[in-house]
Amino acid sequence: MSNPPHDVVTGAFGYTGRHIARRLLSADRRVSTLTSRPEMAAVLEDRVAALPWHWDDPAALARQLEGVDTLYNTYWVRFDHGEQTHARAVANSRTLMDAARAAGIRRVVHVSIAHADSRSPLPYYRGKGQVEEAVAASGLSYAIVRPTLVYGDTDILVNNIAWFLRRAPVVGVPGDGGYLVRPVHVEDVAALAVRLSSGPANVTVDAVGPETYTFRELVRLIGRNIGRDIPVLGLPDRLMLIATGLAGRLLGDVVLTADEVRGLSAGLLHTTGRATGSASFAGWLRDNRGWLGQTYRSELRAHYR
Repeated sequence: MSNPPHDVVTGAFGYTGRHIARRLLSADRRVSTLTSRPEMAAVLEDRVAALPWHWDDPAALARQLEGVDTLYNTYWVRFDHGEQTHARAVANSRTLMDAARAAGIRRVVHVSIAHADSRSPLPYYRGKGQVEEAVAASGLSYAIVRPTLVYGDTDILVNNIAWFLRRAPVVGVPGDGGYLVRPVHVEDVAALAVRLSSGPANVTVDAVGPETYTFRELVRLIGRNIGRDIPVLGLPDRLMLIATGLAGRLLGDVVLTADEVRGLSAGLLHTTGRATGSASFAGWLRDNRGWLGQTYRSELRAHYR
């Protein structure tokens, strides 16, 4: 019996990567991950081999990728924290692409973000754009997946909006809240990523759901589903950052970053292309309102502690 195809998913114990890995496992493919947290293997029933990152040894990194069919790359950092910075993530991603080329990987599927742009004034989006350029310059067959606002079972943003709605008499949104968002379910992102692995054409595809809301509408929809239809106030970006910064100090977390507030206000979580996912955000809220926002989910605790 021949060996099953071997894929590597960076961050397979995280959010999007975990959903991609599960789809690959269900298709009887062998899956490994590159991770700094091998102790998390239980989230995938120890079915995924955990390999260490070798950022300081590209040859060793390339050896770990030998014989791999597809590299699914979800590696990134949401914000600068200690030695984990956007600049370091860009440099590491370039090292990863060099290693993938040296290993002779057939296809790279890279998970980016909508409106990634290497010329963006926002470091998050600029770094994402620089990594996309590294993928395109690698010489490998590639697909770039650009999701908007991703939600799902271990979601942080939507869950934490619900957490604040459950506890506060009012909540704030950046600006007037009238900018558009187009949420996409994490399973739809994973399905698109796996579908695009077949190649061979080089493509960049936005991952978007079928519904569009203003951000104010989205927050109020979450509130209504959990029984908290409370006032939603528009706040200047600077005041919003002060408020979320104070909340972050109390919670020991980073609630929102300046890039996230400015990107949201600029409508960067919306695109006008056809839907690539079918899951309804409104339907998902109805089905999951019982647990949504009951506990706060900390980015720092999940990824840095």
